[in-house]
Amino acid sequence: MAYPGYGGAPGGFPAAQDPLYGYFSAVAGQDGQICADELQRCLTQSGIAGSYKPFSLEACRLMISMLDRDMSATMGFNEFKELWQVLNGWKSTFASYDRDCSGTMEGPELQQAIASMGYNLSPQAMNIIMKRYSTNSRIAFDDFMSCCVKLRALTDQFRRRDTTQTGNAAFQFDDFIQVTMSL
Repeated sequence: MAYPGYGGAPGGFPAAQDPLYGYFSAVAGQDGQICADELQRCLTQSGIAGSYKPFSLEACRLMISMLDRDMSATMGFNEFKELWQVLNGWKSTFASYDRDCSGTMEGPELQQAIASMGYNLSPQAMNIIMKRYSTNSRIAFDDFMSCCVKLRALTDQFRRRDTTQTGNAAFQFDDFIQVTMSL
């Protein structure tokens, strides 16, 4: 029996028949898992960043934490496939809002990109994001990806606690620290 993140590809096909498996297996150890530095090598070798600079180690740590359901700080093949799909979506979003093809986004472009992904953030939240992820008021591809990872992971954690789907969730202090520090 295949378990999520441990080998078998969806649909009953062996992972080895999946085209992405080559990238994954080139860096995965005998345990069939990849850690952040292995993910960084894998993503760099795959060329998923295109003409943008390769992902930072911190961005790769964030990517793993976003999908790390077993809290192992590693990623199995099924998690990698999910990440690959998500990254391609965010890459397309980045490219469509980087209208001058500079490899960076300005604040209004970032706000439009985030809104296109379904987030309705206040101007104050957007200001914090700009301060955290921009250099000279521009956000590079790697930083955009890190921002997207954090937004998705924090949203997922919030939704788990917003059991009534009202936009309100209760957090104990320790739970809040665990959620925010794991990202």
